[in-house]
Amino acid sequence: MDYPIDAIPLDDLPLRFREIPQPPEKIWIRGKLPDLERPTLTVVGARKHSEYGRAACEHLLRGLAGTDIIIVSGLAIGIDSIAHDCALRAGLTTIAVPGSGLDDRVLYPRQNVALAKRILVSGGSLISEFPPEFRATNWSFPQRNRIMAGLSHAVLIVEAAPRSGTLITARLATDYNRDVLAVPGDIFSELSRGPNTLIEQGATPISSSEDILRTFGIETAEHSTPTIADDTLPKEERDILSLLATPKEKEVLVNEIGLPASAVHVLLMRLEIAGYIIDESNIIRRIL
Repeated sequence: MDYPIDAIPLDDLPLRFREIPQPPEKIWIRGKLPDLERPTLTVVGARKHSEYGRAACEHLLRGLAGTDIIIVSGLAIGIDSIAHDCALRAGLTTIAVPGSGLDDRVLYPRQNVALAKRILVSGGSLISEFPPEFRATNWSFPQRNRIMAGLSHAVLIVEAAPRSGTLITARLATDYNRDVLAVPGDIFSELSRGPNTLIEQGATPISSSEDILRTFGIETAEHSTPTIADDTLPKEERDILSLLATPKEKEVLVNEIGLPASAVHVLLMRLEIAGYIIDESNIIRRIL
């Protein structure tokens, strides 16, 4: 990535960040630092998330499209990656805070280097308190959680096991007097125990994008989520979307649509580029 790494002195960061205990003397950044006085939401959750967690994260962030909310997350595999990706698809600014330095040679996890590039290209940024060539360690991840909590006005927990780094971020958010939001989950799921416990302890339950907007004092009546006019798409693409009320294997979709496989693959590629669907190991899922 041809984006230089710069150091930001602490005084250039918002007061809320400078007031966290033992703040770093400086922050390293790649990309464009947005106005952090804008509403800033940190979104974190399980690495080994459920399909419910993915769907909830996508649903909630998609509903924030058209606002100036900044989405912060940790670039990790799982809900973090989903949060960044959803923010990009919704046209929201997103900031990634990895547990490593920001140099290409050490950026972690390696699977998300392409995602990091998309963040930079979109006008977002990568931020770290670690020197540019610092390699991630076991302790660097919980340490970077305080940066995510410190940057935010509110922290949203999507899924978390009872003992997890995600709950460290929630605890730090409470310590820093940030709003803690949590997505209620299935009482039989281990991944729901973290958010459900947080709600029992006073976290705000979040079941819609409007719940998040109210946290930031944004009048939901004045906010309308942009919608894509499906009738502007070619008929073949509309037909595919109509068949994706639930996720389907690509082969099943090819059979149902009744077109040659090569033609369907081209249509799917167009829909994915446009942000309507996502292809996950040949499982096609509609996201718009």
